[in-house]
Amino acid sequence: MQTGKIPLHIVVVSCGNRLQEALVVIKSALLFNTNKEYLKFLIFTENTDKFREKLTDWKDLVPYPFDFELLQLKFPKQNEVKWKNLFQPCAAQRLFLPSLLTNVDSLLYVDTDVLFLSPISNVWTFFKKFNETQMAAMTPEHESGSENIGWYNRFALHPFYGKLGINSGVMLMNLTRMREFNWENQILPIYKEYKSRIPWGDQDIINILFHYHPDKLYVMPCEYNYRTGHCMYTRVCNTSHLGIKLMHGNRHIFHNDNFPLFKTVYEIIENYTLGSNPYTNFLLPLRRGLNQESVVNSSCGMISSDVLKISSTLFDDLSEDLYEK
Repeated sequence: MQTGKIPLHIVVVSCGNRLQEALVVIKSALLFNTNKEYLKFLIFTENTDKFREKLTDWKDLVPYPFDFELLQLKFPKQNEVKWKNLFQPCAAQRLFLPSLLTNVDSLLYVDTDVLFLSPISNVWTFFKKFNETQMAAMTPEHESGSENIGWYNRFALHPFYGKLGINSGVMLMNLTRMREFNWENQILPIYKEYKSRIPWGDQDIINILFHYHPDKLYVMPCEYNYRTGHCMYTRVCNTSHLGIKLMHGNRHIFHNDNFPLFKTVYEIIENYTLGSNPYTNFLLPLRRGLNQESVVNSSCGMISSDVLKISSTLFDDLSEDLYEK
């Protein structure tokens, strides 16, 4: 599709039972694309037919153009099976994006268990904040003051970035700079040396690389990769003023009852019909869901207003016109 606009590339990797999650993260990006950016989804998957059917249907529902490309999973021939199953199935695909997407300059990679709660243009602005050496952006694995629950500083048997490590579930990647850096020639020796000591797989490899090259990383604020660790005991990520930009339901918490707030947000986005009025069919159900006693009184229940902040700003007074073709 040619729109005259430069596409904002979003990469999702989906294999095994991750099809539905991947569709929900794509739906959330489309729902919150109120700036009508030209989005292009690059999807590495084994389920090409199912993705093609659903996304083709969505093209007729969304009031602005977007595009998608379905790509085959591809790992180095040497140790191909080990790479594919390094952590979650296929998660290590992100490590090889610079050589697989040679015509792409920059992209946003998101895990399938990530939800957009703000326009992609918000996180995309960090590319403009990179200095001349930085080639990627991520958020910390933990925030300052949470050393007592930090995984990397307590348990890691390998080097990691900074004092508490970084989380790779949301990752801005300047592929041009990564290719100039010979990214994959750095990754392969790390795997060879530390393969028996990296329980979090590709994220551990990324941490090791940026431990040795900290000047190559831009660190984003925690609201761009908000997880249960930010609120399960106390607030360690201050989102009360700016709201939560991207929510990350790692450890399958979108699908169990341990954190009702996270599950509620996921289910309401999953049930939303693209192209319908987001005030009536998304914002109002979200408010009702987050106001349930089971959510309010649960772990992380105190952040309901932070979840709603951006949605309310975008959709409270939204007319039907914006969603007409």
